[in-house]
Amino acid sequence: MVRIIGLDPGLRNTGWGVIDVDGSRLIYVADGAVHSDAEAPLAERLLQIHAQVLAVLQEYAPDEAAIEETFVNSDARATLKLGQARGAVMLAPASFRITVAEYAPNQVKKSVVGAGHAEKIQVKHMVKVLLPKATLHSADSTDALAIAICHAHHRSARSLAAVLARS
Repeated sequence: MVRIIGLDPGLRNTGWGVIDVDGSRLIYVADGAVHSDAEAPLAERLLQIHAQVLAVLQEYAPDEAAIEETFVNSDARATLKLGQARGAVMLAPASFRITVAEYAPNQVKKSVVGAGHAEKIQVKHMVKVLLPKATLHSADSTDALAIAICHAHHRSARSLAAVLARS
């Protein structure tokens, strides 16, 4: 059995979702979101996110982590801030020596729904189908569970590729 945490980084809200994988079976463990104080300076907000993600990692003790790659939009400042939040989030599992896999948004959607350009409502529906006991606390935590599911589907191929690269 392997425990995976999916992380959906954001400066205001960072979603997280934890699943256990037993062979091909996916088992819901927990989901939620951490938040930063919008009135605080950027450095403090990043620290808030990082500290809260560390606490989630400590509580659920995942074996592996997966995170969504940064979505680049036309607002360069917003993209940069998202990248900084993503760095703060990625640093948390890395500090526990937990491997962090990265997935493009379209890859997550394709893994969960079967279509890379699926709508959020379709992703939510399929997460609920794949994890019927999931509470889906927020859109951010639903996305994080989708990222964890994506990693569960791709982890064995990634492990094999890493072994082959070392030989």
